Amino acid sequence: MAVQTLQQRPRSMSEEERQMRVDLAAAYRLVAHYGMDDSIYTHISARVPGTEDQFLINPFGMLFRDITASSLVKIDLEGRIVEPNGHDVNPAGFTIHSAVHLARHDAACVLHTHTVAGVAVSSLACGLQPCNQWALQFYNRVVYHEYEGIALDHDERRRLIEDLGPHARAMILRNHGLLTLGRTVAEAFILHVNLERACRVQMAIQASGQPIQPVSDEVAERTARQYESGDSNRLPGHGDPHAREWRAMLQRLEPPTSASYRD
Repeated sequence: MAVQTLQQRPRSMSEEERQMRVDLAAAYRLVAHYGMDDSIYTHISARVPGTEDQFLINPFGMLFRDITASSLVKIDLEGRIVEPNGHDVNPAGFTIHSAVHLARHDAACVLHTHTVAGVAVSSLACGLQPCNQWALQFYNRVVYHEYEGIALDHDERRRLIEDLGPHARAMILRNHGLLTLGRTVAEAFILHVNLERACRVQMAIQASGQPIQPVSDEVAERTARQYESGDSNRLPGHGDPHAREWRAMLQRLEPPTSASYRD
């Protein structure tokens, strides 16, 4: 079955959905670019604009470097494919992402990875430590979910939702990996890049065997709030504090590399 391109999209597709597909495809390409992918596993999902029960996710079996806007699969919170395009989805990905979209209506995008540094920190009893500037963004703002095996049991969704709570935007899945959620694709992606960097630095520090230079609770909290304000990153006339950095990151996907993620 041929995959329909966005240029041939159904008349019913809104401009908002088209843009969400393009942004999500870009996030997949950028995850591959930064080496945060794991073969055909892990996922990024985005809620279909204007809906509460539908989201877009990657076709199972396709490398992140090859994801396009039109290849994304639209499914509902029961795991049913809404608009068949010849692809299916990873059941474990559905379990995790449907849980977040079900409970957190502010989660326009959910991003999950299995990076070496992320899995390493998730496997440490101490978890993420406030030992570097990237980590301080998540000071008292990262939550944890205990490992229950490969996420195929839909009953785990309830416990994942309880651990996530109503406000957290970053979660460490114990012995498993990292998860971030955002009000936009840009927010979820940039949070994830920073969380991944925080984990890399922590592992490098711990590998050195040298003592960590402590940061006071007062400074750590102030730094986290500075990140949350995002004032220095806002574009003039644009309310999204992540817009400036996201626009810069998208340049990595333009020619001569490729812009085919828009297809």
